[in-house]
Amino acid sequence: MLIEFFLKLKEGGVPVSIKEFLTLIEALEKRVAFGSMEDFYYLARTCLVKDEKYFDRYDRVFAAYFKGIVEVEGVAILIPEEWLKKLAEKVLTEEEKKLIESLGGWDKLMETLKKRLEEQKGRHQGGGKWIGTAGTSPFGAYGYNPEGVRIGQPESRHRRAVKVWDKREFRNFDDTVEIGTRNMKVALRRLRKFAREGNPEELDLDDTIRSTAKNAGWLDLKLVPERHNAIKVLLFLDVGGSMDDHIRVCEQLFSAARVEFKHLEYFYFHNFLYERVWRDNRRRGTERVSTWEVMHTYPHDYKVIFVGDATMSPYEIVYPGGSVEHTNEEAGAAWMQRLLAVYHNAIWLNPQPEEVWDYHESIRITRELLGDRMFPLTIEGLDRGMRLLTKSH
Repeated sequence: MLIEFFLKLKEGGVPVSIKEFLTLIEALEKRVAFGSMEDFYYLARTCLVKDEKYFDRYDRVFAAYFKGIVEVEGVAILIPEEWLKKLAEKVLTEEEKKLIESLGGWDKLMETLKKRLEEQKGRHQGGGKWIGTAGTSPFGAYGYNPEGVRIGQPESRHRRAVKVWDKREFRNFDDTVEIGTRNMKVALRRLRKFAREGNPEELDLDDTIRSTAKNAGWLDLKLVPERHNAIKVLLFLDVGGSMDDHIRVCEQLFSAARVEFKHLEYFYFHNFLYERVWRDNRRRGTERVSTWEVMHTYPHDYKVIFVGDATMSPYEIVYPGGSVEHTNEEAGAAWMQRLLAVYHNAIWLNPQPEEVWDYHESIRITRELLGDRMFPLTIEGLDRGMRLLTKSH
């Protein structure tokens, strides 16, 4: 069984070796992990995967091979599971959706949720008030409401939730994705400022020939530091939720950026910038980086590129506590303004088609915060964005 798992990992692009596989066998023989699928998951990953960038590939192969028989990390849900059993989904026409009203604002929504939790004693389905399923209540799963709190539903359907109750896991972008076209790299190359810095390691052929000739034919090697792109970039990537629709193009951009920019630092966020960002989506609950720390670590000459669809509830940008995942003490807009005060050269790349931007209030607000420096994540939009950043050299 383990040999087949080993072969599946190789087929999935994880560079595992026989030596690492034998290390795993030895660890199992010594019962480092025994009787727990979770322990085996981490032990096998530790033995077989030597670079964190392959963790996502490992996870996909592991999940497919063992068919998800166990969750690696449990999800703690305080609301009884029987309340959220999916028996039927609410499917409404556009006319029916227009007849459903929201509760009338963020504070009212949170106050009502608290009241429902105190009052509700059992499971409900198809209603318009209680926490349940397949209804028009603002709280629950597999129904519809123009503004609600999504509970017990693993994926977004209508993308109208202003808060998500459940813990969610996002995967990192793969930086080895092959670019389907060279145009994305070509567009990024507009943002270049070449310099020779560091130790002299590259042969300077012309100077070597001149020096050798002056030295009566005795070889006199001349070395210079490698010439590289000196532009420094901070890349902030939105992950999860509606961004799942754009994973492929974002992975292409991420992979191209890793190649083109020698000085690249990247961070993940969800929907909008708040007090913390993170580098690894699997450990985002425990290993976050303060936004203040980012601003105090990287100098103001860094170029900043945000990548996200900016499609969310406006509450997530303008309200304290508006984040769908946590209670943020300050509004996302406040954090964006602070960051832009440090980094004047910043743009936002949006994978949403430009023609739909006017239909989203959150996109309008984000564009205003960025000083209208939002560009579509297309080759043409990428080219325009790089031109704007280049002007500020």
